[in-house]
Order: sequence, then structure tokens, then C-alpha cells
Amino acid sequence: MKIDLYQLMDEINTTITNRYWEGFKPVAFAIYNEEKVFLFNHPNYMSKFPTFVVLSWDDRFVGDTLILFEDYPTAIVNFDIISDFAELFSLLIHELFHGYQHLQGEKRFPDEILGITYPLTRENIELRNRERISLYRAVLSNQAEEIIQFFSIREKRKELIGEYFHYETLVETIEGPAWYVEWKAYCDKSRQSDSDHLQKYGKMLIDQTESCLNIRRGCYSSGMFICLLLDKLSPGWYKSYFQSNLSLYEFFSRMIQLENNHYIKVEISKETDEMIEFVNDQREQEFGQFIHKPGYHLLIEGSMKVNAFDPMNIVLSGKKVLHRNFIKLIINNEEYLFQYPVITYFNHNWRNIHQLQIILNQEPISMKDCLLIDGVGKIKGEYTKNKDGYFLRVKD
Repeated sequence: MKIDLYQLMDEINTTITNRYWEGFKPVAFAIYNEEKVFLFNHPNYMSKFPTFVVLSWDDRFVGDTLILFEDYPTAIVNFDIISDFAELFSLLIHELFHGYQHLQGEKRFPDEILGITYPLTRENIELRNRERISLYRAVLSNQAEEIIQFFSIREKRKELIGEYFHYETLVETIEGPAWYVEWKAYCDKSRQSDSDHLQKYGKMLIDQTESCLNIRRGCYSSGMFICLLLDKLSPGWYKSYFQSNLSLYEFFSRMIQLENNHYIKVEISKETDEMIEFVNDQREQEFGQFIHKPGYHLLIEGSMKVNAFDPMNIVLSGKKVLHRNFIKLIINNEEYLFQYPVITYFNHNWRNIHQLQIILNQEPISMKDCLLIDGVGKIKGEYTKNKDGYFLRVKD
């Protein structure tokens, strides 16, 4: 996609303030590919470059996210995999909103360990699917019975899963408003109608298999639809949102002031049982597919610590975790970025690992007291090679 960088800068700087969220102002932002980074609005470069600066890519720019680049919040988006301007613009708005949250002192962040260990219990998944359909209908119809149904089912789930329910509501708290402004921005720049966009984002809410496969990502759309429901029930709600210490759902509950006096009967459908079985099978298949991938197998053993990861792209099974996208590890007191799938093995805490399994496209280069791994760097340790691949023992 060809990008007019000056247009992008003007669109970001002139259209978002008060248009998508009152008081929302952009922090620094960057779009990048594997070679270049186009950096905008960063205070360390504004005096020399009043528009934008072009930097060489490095491993600080990974994923579509918010980073602290030279100690300043910076929204980043990889434009190589984006098809049109509306998508690029709306994704930037999403990540810029995370920058705005940072400046507002947002502290309502979820414990990602709970996301990894989230239990797929029959009662919870059955109710979660019913709840999401009620939320979708409540936004589209604005009918009181659908709002009550959503609220009642959610309160029942709160009783069932406790801290995991709190995890969901905190993901909604951080990501729901970001998706809310993203949706507004996409509607603003796309040629399709708002109703078409609502249906597009609504599919992410009511696709039961997808929301079960990706619990964390499923909370993005439910958080967004709670924002849309608040628009209908309490316009201007967002003016006091950041002054609250409540989760988005708790904030919603206080606004609508419903009482939990609606009895919810839990009957497990055949579809729910089939879905849970399917999700568990899919997870095991992912591990199996990884292990049988062609390439150069490398097993690293020793004391290692997970320093950064993509919470949307991890799968837990027993005492092992598949990181689909990337992971940063502390090994031998140095940080290493692995930008491809890996499996980590742990005993008690998934952040403290004792084995790392990798399948490489390029064969590691044997050097004195270390292996040189393409795209990662030199890792010191004792290594051996056999018919199964490489084994590297790092110090504990």
C-alpha cells in the first residue's frame, strides 16, 4: 500500500482530538516495515524534524502496540500487512489511545497469567456465549430485556469463575475503549456504512468458536460493545471514565443501576461441549504441528526468564506454552528477541522457564562457547549436535 505520510500526519493530528473521545490527543506514533521506521510527533526529534523522521528498523519495533521509545509513549503499527488507509488509520488510533491511557495514568491492567491459565469450564463457556449474544442484541435493539439478560448472565459468571471474571473485565477496561475509538475511526475513513462496520465488529463478538479459542481477544469486542451500550444509555459517559477506579463493566453497572434478581438456569448445550473439545484439540494440534515443522531444531536448557511476550498469541497446555508470535527472554543476564514461534517449558511459574524449543530456518553457527542464531544473536553455553538437532546448555 502506498502511503502519503504528510496526509497521515495531518489526519492524525487534526481529526482525533474530541472527535472520537473528548480530550483524546495523540502521543508519538510510528509506522514501520522490516527496513524503515517513519516516526511522528516524538519530542526528541521535533526540533530537528517538525514533520517526521526516518529511522532504520530495530527490534524495539515489533507488533502493533504501544512502546516507550526513548522514554516517551509511542504507538507503532507494521504497515507491510495492511491493505488500505482506513485500516492503517484506525489501527493507529487504537494504539494512540493506549498512549492516551498511559498519559491519564491508567492502572487497571489485567494479570496476564490468568489469561494463560483461563479454565474452559462447561458452565462458564455456555454462559459466556449466551452473554455475548445478549450484549450484541442489546446494542442493536436497545431493548431493556436484552440489557437485563446480559447483566444477569454476567453476574452469574462472576459467581462461577471469580478472579478469571475479573481478568476478563480488566482486559475489556483497557482494550474495549481502544476498539471503540478504532471502530469510530474506521467508520470515519471507510466508504462503508456505520451499520456495515457494526456488523463486522459484531461478528467478532458473537463468533463463539473464535471467542473461545482466543479468550483475551474476545474481551476486546465485548468491551467495545459495552462502550456502545453506554453511548445509548448514558451519553457522555466517557467524560468521567478515567476519574473512576472501576473496571469498564463495574462502571457500566453503576451507570445503569440494575439489581441482580434474575434467575439464570445453566443448561449445557451439545454445541458448548463440542466447542470445548474442539478448542482443546486445536491447542494440542498446534503443539504437534510446531514439533513436526521442518528446519533446524534447537533445545536450550537452563535458567531463563520471560521478559516480554504477545498475550494475544500464546497457548498453554500443561507445563508448556506456545508463543506463536514473539518472545523476549533474559538468558545469561542478556535480553534476546525471538521473532518466530517457540515453546517454553516451566515447573511452577510460566515466566521462569527451564527449556526453550525452537525450529530455525537457518542452521545455527557454532562458535567458541556459544551458538550464533540467525535473527537472535550469540547465546553463550555448552552445546552439542546430534541427528535430532542442537542442544545448548546455558548457565543457571
